This record gives sequence, structure tokens and C-alpha cells, in this order.
Amino acid sequence: MNVRISLLAALVAGAVAGPPALPAAASAPAAVAAAPAPRSAPYPALEAALAGLPDGDATAALVRVRGEEGAWQGSAGVHDLLSGRPADPAGRFRAGSVTKVFTAAVVLQLAAEGRLDLGRSVRSYLPGLVPAAYEGVTVRQLLNHTHGIPAAGVPGGTVEERYADRFRIHDPRETVRAALAKKREFAPGERQHYLNIGYTLAGLLVEHVTGDTYEHQVARRVLRPLGLRGTYFPGADPRITGPHNHGYQRMRLDDGTTGLRDVTVWGATDAWAAGDIVSTTADLERFTTALFRGRVVRGPVLREMFTVPLVTDAATGRPAAHSAGLSRTVLGGREVWGKTGGRWGYNTAIGSTRDGSRALVYSVNSTDAKGQDMNRVAEKIMVAVYGRP
Repeated sequence: MNVRISLLAALVAGAVAGPPALPAAASAPAAVAAAPAPRSAPYPALEAALAGLPDGDATAALVRVRGEEGAWQGSAGVHDLLSGRPADPAGRFRAGSVTKVFTAAVVLQLAAEGRLDLGRSVRSYLPGLVPAAYEGVTVRQLLNHTHGIPAAGVPGGTVEERYADRFRIHDPRETVRAALAKKREFAPGERQHYLNIGYTLAGLLVEHVTGDTYEHQVARRVLRPLGLRGTYFPGADPRITGPHNHGYQRMRLDDGTTGLRDVTVWGATDAWAAGDIVSTTADLERFTTALFRGRVVRGPVLREMFTVPLVTDAATGRPAAHSAGLSRTVLGGREVWGKTGGRWGYNTAIGSTRDGSRALVYSVNSTDAKGQDMNRVAEKIMVAVYGRP
């Protein structure tokens, strides 16, 4: 199905800008494509969830679902606001914290091989990096966010300041040292606080144990065996290579107005093993299916990915929700395991029931991907597939 819509006036009234600045657009085509065709699609609510893009919340969305009702894939919105071309359904995107699932998988593989002990202290592996104050932090606690290590912090408190600093190269060891120089948030294993820092340290642990780069280990152990040819680590390159849809962020523009800026080109070295991977919905669907079938992490250690520690969340006081790499939630009366991710211009998620009976992958080109609330388009997709919390 192809639909022509007009961009919201507030979205384009001279407010679309980027490097270089984009001119205002009066209208842009948005396509919703699905296989099989929408009229026979087993998830009819998804057609409504994707309708009307681009809008004030997102400029594009790519979705794949596989379950008892069959398989469905769809795309909506535009490749970019300047050309108004339909979004590329096979486009690459920044998957953000979905990277953590890959990192956790490699650490658990190393544990299954006896090269890492999940219950052993991280300092025993990295004594020159981890100070005595963090002696009690174990490898398992890095993965399930119960380590108590505070965030290192990054320069810039606003999106405009972060954008101005987007090409800065961050060194993971310096990031870890900055975090470990601070007082711990809580005793290891006492509470849960979801942060990137544990996975940055986990990436360094992988390198120490294997004598290899983190990126090569993920490629050798996960990407190549599964044939994930559209997935890669960008390193210091701020661009997305290959076909991709542009990402936009609402922010203050150079003329003092608020509008959308093209943020597709933005370095991700601040996230590294916690959030820098670039992928496609096809690759993430294949990865999710293999993971839940026990083909990525094998044997008893796979239970770590489906075991949430019996502690409370440090920020909310509610029961913990994160395991090693994944998160648990209840949607439509069923338990769903998965991971979301956000980089400027892009929101991503993978999810599945434990038995694999219904799996979802989406990428939404959100106009406020790092906002406090879940993107409304992403929320509609999630509810269409699984139901409400």
C-alpha cells in the first residue's frame, strides 16, 4: 500500500535543518509496504501503527514480526526529508543498546568455555584497571547491572551541546577509569541500576581474556556464524555505511528556532560495547531467533539471559527487570524478553516470548530518540504485536 501524506506544518515550516542545512518541504511521500500484502497480513494492527509517517514523532519505521500467525515485514515513512523518497526497508540503522545483547552473548560464550568465571571478581582479571574499592564486583554483576559502578558522565548537558561534540573520540579505558574514580552507588549485588558502564567494562574484559579486539570477537563468534552481513561496528567512523534512512532530532537550530536536524552522522565511540553496533531488521531478526533457540549461547549459561536478579531498581524502587543482556516485561498478559536501544535519530528493539512463538524487531527513526518517554510510534508497534502492559 502506498499513501501520500503531507508533513506536519510544525515539522517543516522552515524548521528542518542539518549538516548541510535542509530546505523546508511542503510535502513528502510515505510508504507502507508489507510482505505478505497488508490485506492478508496476520498482524493488521501494525498497518495502523505505521500509517501517517513521517509525523512529529518519527520520519520512518522498519518492522519485522514472526510468530504463530505467520511472518510480516513492513516499512513506512521516508528515506530522508529532503528527497521524500520512501524509506528503504533493508536500510541499516544504529541499534544502540541492542549492542549489549551481543556483548552479553560473547561473555557468556567465554564463560561456557571456562575462560571466564561469572562469579569471579572483575578486578581479578583486570587488577591494573579496577581499584580495590570495586573488588567485590563480579562478571555476572556487570551483565545484570547490579555492580554499583556509577556512570562516567559525558560532556554536554543538552542535545545541542552533545551535537556540537558529536565527533569526539572516546577511549573505553578512560571512560572506565573516570567511572571507577567515583564512589560506588551501592554495594555490589544490592540493587540494580541500568547503565552503559558495566558493558564498557565487559568489552574490555573480553579483550583481556581473548587477547583480541572486542569487535573481532563478536564478528567471529556471532556475526559470521549467523551470516549477519548487514551488521558491523563503526569504530571511529561517524557515518553509517551502505543503504540507510536518515535520522533526525528535534533541537534548537542555528537561527534560534526549534526544529529537526539531520543527525545521521554522529560518532558512537562513547557507547562502544554498550551501544555502537549498526544493523538491519533482517539481521536482528535472525540473531533474535538464533539466540532464543540456544544457537548463540549454548548450555546452562543461557539461563543467565533469562534470570532477573531478586533486587529492586535503584531509581524506581520497583523489582529489577534486567537480566544478562535482556529485559523482562509483561505485555498483553504474556512475558516478553528483549532489548531496546536509542542513538540520536534511531530507536531500535528486539523482543520475543521465551518459547519464540512471537518475535519482533523494529527500527524507528525517532525525532527524540533519547527522550525520557518511549517514542509513540515505537509504542504503537509494540502494542500492536504484543498488547498493552
